[in-house]
Amino acid sequence: MGLFALANSFTMRVCLSMTITQMVLHPESSEHIVGEICPDNDGPATEEGNSTLVFEGRDRYDWDEATQGLLLSAFYYGYVITHLPGGLLAEKFGGKWTLGLGLLCTSIATALTPLVVSLWGAVGLFVIRVVEGFGEGPVTPAFVLLLARWIPPSERSRFGAMIFGGAQIGNILGPYLSGLLLADGGDWANVFYVFGGLGIIWFIFWVVLCYSTPNSHPFISDEERDYLNNNVAASGLHKKLDPVPFKAVIRSAPLWVLVMAAIGHDWGYFTMITDLPKYFSDVLKFNIKETGLMSALPYIAMYIFSFIFAALCDLCIRRKWHSIGTGRKIYTTISSSVPALFIILASYSGCNRAQAVGFFIASMAFMGGFYSSVKINAMDIAPNYAGTCAAFVNGIAAIAGIITPYLVGLLTPDQTVEQWRIAFWTVFVVLVGTNIVYIIWGSGEQQWWDDVERHGYPPGWKHGPLKKRQQEKKIVYPKHDHSPISND
Repeated sequence: MGLFALANSFTMRVCLSMTITQMVLHPESSEHIVGEICPDNDGPATEEGNSTLVFEGRDRYDWDEATQGLLLSAFYYGYVITHLPGGLLAEKFGGKWTLGLGLLCTSIATALTPLVVSLWGAVGLFVIRVVEGFGEGPVTPAFVLLLARWIPPSERSRFGAMIFGGAQIGNILGPYLSGLLLADGGDWANVFYVFGGLGIIWFIFWVVLCYSTPNSHPFISDEERDYLNNNVAASGLHKKLDPVPFKAVIRSAPLWVLVMAAIGHDWGYFTMITDLPKYFSDVLKFNIKETGLMSALPYIAMYIFSFIFAALCDLCIRRKWHSIGTGRKIYTTISSSVPALFIILASYSGCNRAQAVGFFIASMAFMGGFYSSVKINAMDIAPNYAGTCAAFVNGIAAIAGIITPYLVGLLTPDQTVEQWRIAFWTVFVVLVGTNIVYIIWGSGEQQWWDDVERHGYPPGWKHGPLKKRQQEKKIVYPKHDHSPISND
């Protein structure tokens, strides 16, 4: 159900990247364009499979590249805002309802998108995409919390890859099914109806089958419950957690380094999932069916390699070939610097379609190491407050989703190879730079503020979390007796 949840969330997130190529008009520019323009893949435009075919019964809109970039980034405005509240709600009320209701909100908004666009155009589309982002913001922190309460540490890389790999299932099915629905003049509204409807169906099964903790699950065996109670550090089953120690969290250097690494990865990842279909359609001139297939192939590779990297990481940690922190740094490098190199190579492939697609596939394959590194590192450094920390990290990192589509739209007004090459160089610089920061200062150790009873307070820490104050005996004075006594 976790895999299906992430798959649904990403199909709804990325479907606009495909449909916007059919929602907008593509007039011929009357100005002289400087730079390399790739020829049409199929020669003269034909009705079958032509990406610019005008179909009957649905309006098309005159939105320039900057406007399209703003619309593609709209989702992340809502996504960023609800990350931290989503993590706090998940820790207070459980991951089940926080995640489930959030995705239900996104599903309903997705299904309503064609109606909203027909009534209010670009403004309506921007607003409804922000609403979709509101719903999906709590998904990642809620799932990190669910993993922290259900999965033993030695199995987290594998389960993290399995569940968060659902994002790649969404990235595969989203463009591919969209391409099929849009081919031969298909109505772009059908894309939103299909993916929104699937999300609503998923919610029904989620409510019936899934629960926030092992002890709240009515069908779990006693043997499994006891095993999880004994092996999951942050089960949340035996004690009520204190309020989040925000002051310590904000002052935590390992957490800020993790934020930097997540920003770098999201910068590259969101550029790929948001703008790669436009690159294939508008620059390499694939028709809409081919664009859907070509956009799906890199995520098939990423999904497969995420399991390979996760299995290797867990194996090395279990056999103590390297520490958790070293493993996270190794796979952060694999998922950042290596993809950055292949993205640049793809940009220098020019109009060689096969070569460009091959390099993009390679870049996303190595990006699969993300699920064994940055994505689950919050569980290492703060298993008890994993939901809040994941929200903090992913919420700030998701700002990249706001910046990158609009920036790409500004950098590529004419859709030339040279303009896109500049956009890809910015991705390279951010990916490699943030990776270097994480290698130097990243950590895989549980932080003292996550479990004060175990680690104690660091030297010089004067203002401990609420727990220390709660444990101090409060002194009161009776009305007629001035000798101090304890509440106990």
